[in-house]
Amino acid sequence: MTDGPSYGFDTLQIHAGARPDPATGARQVPIYQTTAYVFRDADHAAALFNLQEVGYIYSRLTNPTVAALQERMATLEGGAGAVCCSSGHAAQIMALFPLMGPGKNIVASTRLYGGTITQFSQTIKRFGWSATFVDFDDLDAVKAAIDDDTRAVFCESIANPGGYITDLDAISAISDDAGIPLIVDNTSATPYLCRPIEHGATLVVHSMTKYLTGNGTVTGGVVVDSGKFDWSANDKFPSLSEPEPAYHGLKFHETFGPLAFTFHGIAIGLRDLGMTLNPQAAHYTLMGIETLSLRMQKHVENAMEVASWLEAHDAVEAVTYAGLPSSPYNDRVARICPKGAGGLFTVRLKGGYDACVKFVDSLEIFSHVANLGDTRSLVIHSASTTHRQLTPEQQEAAGAGPSVVRISIGIEDPADLIADLNQALNASK
Repeated sequence: MTDGPSYGFDTLQIHAGARPDPATGARQVPIYQTTAYVFRDADHAAALFNLQEVGYIYSRLTNPTVAALQERMATLEGGAGAVCCSSGHAAQIMALFPLMGPGKNIVASTRLYGGTITQFSQTIKRFGWSATFVDFDDLDAVKAAIDDDTRAVFCESIANPGGYITDLDAISAISDDAGIPLIVDNTSATPYLCRPIEHGATLVVHSMTKYLTGNGTVTGGVVVDSGKFDWSANDKFPSLSEPEPAYHGLKFHETFGPLAFTFHGIAIGLRDLGMTLNPQAAHYTLMGIETLSLRMQKHVENAMEVASWLEAHDAVEAVTYAGLPSSPYNDRVARICPKGAGGLFTVRLKGGYDACVKFVDSLEIFSHVANLGDTRSLVIHSASTTHRQLTPEQQEAAGAGPSVVRISIGIEDPADLIADLNQALNASK
C-alpha cells in the first residue's frame, strides 16, 4: 500500500503489509508456523543466500507473518524498512549492532526506562561499547558529550516512566551536525502519537510488547529504518559502507541504498544474533495494531482526566503528565505529539517510599506488573522494581525516585479508575 494513494493512519494500521493469502484466500495474515522454505531449484537457493533475490530461507531470518508486520511498522512510521525481533531490548541491540565497535560510544538521555539504562551502562561494556548519559533538555551538554568515537544518539520520544516529551527536532539537529544517527525509542508514543522520522530520527525502535500489541500477551521488538542516512558519508560505519567478508565483499549501502540498514539487520543481525520474533507473536501484534488509533485515543483521554484529578489530591505532591498545563513539557505536545501526550506518567506521593508501597498494594483495578501500554491500567513502584539496579542519583535523574509511582492508564471507565486511585491514596496515608 506504500506505492498507492496516500491512505490515512486508520486505514494503514489495518491494511499495510496484509494481503489475501495467495494459496487459500485467507483475509487475515496467516501464522506461517514453519522453520524452513523449499527452494525452487539450486540456482534459486544460491541467489537467496547471495542476497541477489529477496525471499524466504529460514525463519531465523525471514518469515511471511513477520514480514507483514515489518511492512506495517515501516509504513506507519514512515520508514524505508523494518526488522522485527524478539523484544524491545533486542531491538536496541539490533539498532546499535551495525553502528558500533570496540571503543565506540553512544550519547543517551538520562530519562530512559531503567532496563535500558542498565543495558547501556553495564551490559554493552561486554562488547567494548560505552554510553554517556546526559540530560537531553541541556542541548549544550548533549553537544559536548559527542566525541570522535560517538556512533549514535539515543532517546525516547515520550520517556518511561515520567512521560517527559523529548524535543526531537533540537536533538536531531545536533546529531545531524555531528554526522551520526539519532535513534528514538517510540514505545510510549507509538506512531499514532509521534512519528520521530518526521523530526529527524534515523532509526526508530519499539518494544512492540506494549501499546502496539496492546493486550499483554507477547513480547516483540522492531527497528524501523528511515532510509535517509548516508552511511557512506564518512568512515564511521564500515559495517554498512565497507565490503562485507561474509558476502564476498558486498557493500550494503552501495548495493541496497535506503534499505542498507534493513538488509544488514536481517542478513547479519538476525543471522548471527538470532533475536528472532516468532510468527505467532507477530500475528498477535498485527491484530493489536489494527485497533491502535482507537486505543491510543482512549488512553490519552483517560490519562488526561485521571492526571488532572490526581494533581488536585491532597496526598499527591506532583504529577508528571505532559498533557497537564502545569507540565514544563506541555508546550512540546502540539509540536512532537499533536494527538496527545500518551497514557504514561508518574505520581510523587507526599508520604514517600512507605506511602508508595501501601498505595500500590491497595489498588484493585490497577494491576501491579512490570509492563505498560496494556488495555488494562497498570502500576509499579519503579525504584523498587524496574529501576532498582540504578543508583539513587540515576533513579532521580530518570524520574523514578523512591516516592514516585509509575502509572500506565488503560482504556477502562475513567470514573472507576479514579475511584480506585482515591481509595488507595486514602489507604496510603
